[in-house]
Amino acid sequence: MTTNGQSDEPSAVLDRLNAECLAAPGEIEPQIRLWTAVAALDQWILINRGSTDSPRPYALAAEAGNMVCIFSSPERAQAAAVTAGLVAADASVELIAVSLPGALDWLMSLGEHGVAGVTVDHPVIGAWTPLANLSMLRQDPTSSS
Repeated sequence: MTTNGQSDEPSAVLDRLNAECLAAPGEIEPQIRLWTAVAALDQWILINRGSTDSPRPYALAAEAGNMVCIFSSPERAQAAAVTAGLVAADASVELIAVSLPGALDWLMSLGEHGVAGVTVDHPVIGAWTPLANLSMLRQDPTSSS
């Protein structure tokens, strides 16, 4: 870790991995590295469009179907909410923090509600994966990778 923590920040790592994906369109290895890093986050942050008692994650309508927006940090989620016009620039959005691997199970269960996939740090990154791929992101907590 650096002294200011900048280069090891999860969002910065995802930005770098996304740049690798964009530099090699169609290649699967950079995408695997990106989504492995997304799955290695301690938690996924989501924008809550429901109530506290009945949370409903913010999703985008896409050609492939509804994409739940997951974020690597509360700051990215707040900025996305402002950009999308969900809240004013001076207002806070209600966020949901879901630890991994529970986040995978919860989001996979949303397929029955019309969710087709997830997108990460949209609109900064915006990479997406089909909901069915989430099961492949489950990581063994005893592994040392």
